[in-house]
Amino acid sequence: MLQDAQGLDVSTNSPETVAAIDTFVDQFLGYGLHADAILKGVEADPDCAIANAYAAALYMFLENAEAPQLARPYLEKALAGCDDVTERERMNVEAVAAWVDGRFDDAIRCHEEIAEHCPRDICSVKFGQYHLFNRGDSEGMLRLAEMTFMANDDNPYMHGMLAFGLEQCHRLDEAEAAARTATEMQRREPWAHHAVAHVMITQGRTDEGIAWMESLSDTWEDCNSFMITHNWWHLALFYMDKGVNAKALELYDSRVWGVWKEYSQDQIGAISLLWRLELAGCDVGDRWQDVADYVQVRTKEHIEPFLDLQYIYCLARAGRADKVDEMLTSMRTFAGGASSFVATAWREVALPAAEGFVAYANGDIAAARHKLESVHNRMQEIGGSHAQRDLFDQTWINVLMRTGSCGEAAAILEDRIAFRPSVAPPYEQLADAYAGAGDAAKAEAVRARAAELAA
Repeated sequence: MLQDAQGLDVSTNSPETVAAIDTFVDQFLGYGLHADAILKGVEADPDCAIANAYAAALYMFLENAEAPQLARPYLEKALAGCDDVTERERMNVEAVAAWVDGRFDDAIRCHEEIAEHCPRDICSVKFGQYHLFNRGDSEGMLRLAEMTFMANDDNPYMHGMLAFGLEQCHRLDEAEAAARTATEMQRREPWAHHAVAHVMITQGRTDEGIAWMESLSDTWEDCNSFMITHNWWHLALFYMDKGVNAKALELYDSRVWGVWKEYSQDQIGAISLLWRLELAGCDVGDRWQDVADYVQVRTKEHIEPFLDLQYIYCLARAGRADKVDEMLTSMRTFAGGASSFVATAWREVALPAAEGFVAYANGDIAAARHKLESVHNRMQEIGGSHAQRDLFDQTWINVLMRTGSCGEAAAILEDRIAFRPSVAPPYEQLADAYAGAGDAAKAEAVRARAAELAA
């Protein structure tokens, strides 16, 4: 039995397999390009349970319909190799098996048990945070990081993981401090860069956010497609907050869309940025068509509700009515048979939201309001970060404005401005809301403030 770089026992006699595990963990935590090194580790010791479990997980992160099929041969080898392994390794195999089977509650339970009994297993912490994030369980993400932090305070990735958990729980100052510590320990820590971006956009620190992300962008070039496109996506949001939408569209074309068009998270970044740009009044041309060409194969996947809502919106905006109908039918069937752990999110939130967003995309704003009325304040249940889900809030505000509820929209915008008083675009929206509600004096005053900030 050998030990990995974390000092954890690995049930193998192959140094090559342990080296591959170390590379996988480092590349996985750092969003690098070479996590597939684990496949070489399996070749070196085909019976190593945890190496096979990691290989199965590698394929599950593809987040597509083929992922479980690709993962299962490795999972079967992992399960077969569990007779003489450590309890930590056995629990990791069990967690990946639960993931492949769609038993996310069991996967989370396994990662929480590993955190309690073997806190140095930082890779397990990251897996657990991934599942908790997809369930919208911010408190769980933070709890898992806090349970294991002291055992890994020498690892910059741990500080980045803690930072994101803190940020998702609105502990913004602590989140920024943790993320800055991670970056001081290791300048190339893209997840920590991303956590600071979340803090700064939440607080309306637009110029600081641009400076922070641009000063570190040179370290993203060897990141995987999700991380590099997602961090550039965050930079695009800062430019939108400055009202420089042309720059955001330029970043869409040059940085956000085009690295790996087949990948789920690259598609989500592209869809959400186009959606935001249109809400801001931008003409995005025929860009929806290109994304829809890659999304239209996903109508029956249903990996995560957060993904489905954006896939179906893209298809609707691209005019693929047949694919929209196909996806809605499939979503209804899937939601009807979903496991108890995810059933509420799919049936009560994702499905009506999908119907509402399709109506919105097709210009039927009254129908959109009818569908979104009961779910617009429950979107956390379908996963995604606060920054990502803000898109849904912006859409709801637009729906209120366009259905004559300008006073209600104004109240929401007032709260948003109170939290981010230095960001100009919400003032312009609020001015329109006041005007729509018949308060010309307030509209004029707020529009003047928007002009001051823009200047």
